[in-house]
Amino acid sequence: MIIDDQVLLGRGAILAAVGHHPFARHALGRAAPARGYQRGGAVLWLVPPEHGPAGCAIGPAEPALEICAALLADGTLRPGHRLHLPRHGRGLLVDRLVVAEQSDWDFHWTDEPPPVQPDEQPVERLTDADQPALAALVRESFPSSTSRPGDPRVVDWYGIRAGDRLVACGADRSQGDIGFLAGLTVAPDQRGRGLGASLTAGMTRALLARHDTVGLGVYTHNVGAARLYRRLGFTSTLPLSSIRLA
Repeated sequence: MIIDDQVLLGRGAILAAVGHHPFARHALGRAAPARGYQRGGAVLWLVPPEHGPAGCAIGPAEPALEICAALLADGTLRPGHRLHLPRHGRGLLVDRLVVAEQSDWDFHWTDEPPPVQPDEQPVERLTDADQPALAALVRESFPSSTSRPGDPRVVDWYGIRAGDRLVACGADRSQGDIGFLAGLTVAPDQRGRGLGASLTAGMTRALLARHDTVGLGVYTHNVGAARLYRRLGFTSTLPLSSIRLA
């Protein structure tokens, strides 16, 4: 059960409750109507599904899951809804939530430009003329990517060329009021040459020219990428678990 004094109305109230945390600043787009709930130090907010996952939360995992269970019981949350929640083991879900999927990832952020990389390659903003090459590169090098050409969440695409060939690309999926990198990938035959570091560094600098903070997400099993991002200054981390309600 949710009582009135646990409810937060609007983006400003939610951001104030979480101390303007960079993850909330990213996840709460400026145009999306939002409603938040707080309990035991946790804050969970919901947005309409067209604006992303149904909900996100910051704070202790157990009270965040209790909020989810209450919202599921009253019909506010429904099977199929996706949520980004504080990192938790499956044991905490018992007698609270039944989930169809769960994956663990980390939200990283920085407010400092990365250092220049050894043999750093130039990164350029791509244009509509690059869309066929971009689509082919994503299909080949990152077929499971959730960021693809034509995705309305993408503000811009950036890339690196070797001659006339596009060999690395990444998406600017900034929303809210921080920058956000997504879908970074390098052609399989070009890996091991520092292009991932060049791409991440160049894109981070470009986004920091427009935002005070830049974030990105990485799955916990992608140890190499996480190591690279930390080396480039993404040393602040929020552990998260994403679930889909069954």
